[in-house]
Amino acid sequence: MSVNSTVLEKKLKKKASLTDTNLLLIITVVVFLVMYILAVVFLKKGFTKPQMFFNILNENASLLVLSCGMTLVMITGGIDISVGQVTSLVCMSCAVYLQKVNDAGLTGNQYVIKSMLLAVAIGLAFGIVQGFLVAYMEFQPFIVTLAGLFFAKGMTTIVSSDRIPVTFDPFVKLCRTEVTIPFLGSVNKKGIFIPAYVEVGVIAALAIVVILFCVLKWTKLGRNFYAVGGNNQSANMLGINVKLTKFLAHVLCGLMAGIGGYLFFLHACSGSPLHAQGAEMNAIASSIIGGTLLSGGVGNIVGTLFGVLSLSTIKNIVTSLGLEDAWWTNITVGVMLCIFLLVQSVILARKNNKK
Repeated sequence: MSVNSTVLEKKLKKKASLTDTNLLLIITVVVFLVMYILAVVFLKKGFTKPQMFFNILNENASLLVLSCGMTLVMITGGIDISVGQVTSLVCMSCAVYLQKVNDAGLTGNQYVIKSMLLAVAIGLAFGIVQGFLVAYMEFQPFIVTLAGLFFAKGMTTIVSSDRIPVTFDPFVKLCRTEVTIPFLGSVNKKGIFIPAYVEVGVIAALAIVVILFCVLKWTKLGRNFYAVGGNNQSANMLGINVKLTKFLAHVLCGLMAGIGGYLFFLHACSGSPLHAQGAEMNAIASSIIGGTLLSGGVGNIVGTLFGVLSLSTIKNIVTSLGLEDAWWTNITVGVMLCIFLLVQSVILARKNNKK
């Protein structure tokens, strides 16, 4: 009888968690659609052109991947504030490597592939070390990743303190690769149809969104993330390895930081200590707007996608209104975050009442 009660309780908690996730996702999607439709109707200024929407993806492919990694960690109840500086370190390391290859007169796509592997290795190294300290040494995630942030920032400057534009031809060609969107575009003043396009990094970012969505939705690891974030003790009683789950969440977040860093590198085609400044804050904001609870246990990768789109749309709207000073964008994002945190508090209260 006690076993049946435990199974029933587990199903009820899972059902409640899914309901909360879906509700927050719906809110995020509706907010984004309302904002974009209002921008198209009242502001115009490019919002009516399909390329404006695809430019949001082009400029934020890296942020989307970083936010997905952040979502995984936040679902387990943790946080990682090092991803922005890891992105900068990846850009600088890959730039220095490719420029040395170029200066040596070498050529070939294999060096581009090696730079990709370098980016993944850097991200995984941070993920493994920070994940071990958080999961097995039981240090606070904020403190551990803060140390990671400073370490990555220092290492970036050690690699090079100057901006390094990459001129390695195979990589430059990859940076300039555009994927045309069929049947979408706009007509210029000469009456010529200009098709809409996305950069190759967007395709990679969207593929990662699909993969991580499937992981969270249909795999045991994804269910473990939600269980650990919902309640560590309950997850442990259900036979879930809590420490391993937290460790894997940070490893995946580090991997996403490495991949996201390379996508930023593809978009910028350079390395600089100033790259991706504040990217970790934008990733956290995108995850929260996307419906991920800071307390853990609730979140959705699709919501994170719309969180990134919403955050970027806000910035574009503020700029279109002529309020180009940075503080107006920050104020608007801050107000929106407060609203979403208020909504999340209501969801949490509702969730506690159900329990």
